[in-house]
Amino acid sequence: MQTTVTKRSVVIGGRKTSISLEDEFWEGLKAIAHQRQRTLSALIGDIDQQRRGNLSSAIRVFVFDNLRAQAPALNAAGDSAIVGKPFERRDAHSL
Repeated sequence: MQTTVTKRSVVIGGRKTSISLEDEFWEGLKAIAHQRQRTLSALIGDIDQQRRGNLSSAIRVFVFDNLRAQAPALNAAGDSAIVGKPFERRDAHSL
């Protein structure tokens, strides 16, 4: 699987900063911002205020946590291949 890392400039709290993320995380972040009716900069600002590590890592964890929060709904729908034990190793064919 190939992914592209894209660097984007955003304004957070009145200051301009650059963030490098894989395209999949940018798309996930945009979807969450849209769902919450927030701008991308506002959502990143919220993440920035709560983070303990670097901002790119905090964004990845945020997007992952949002996906994980949806997992019980996916599991209830019977898609047990997606939801399993945390960090359970699966081969690509089982997904």
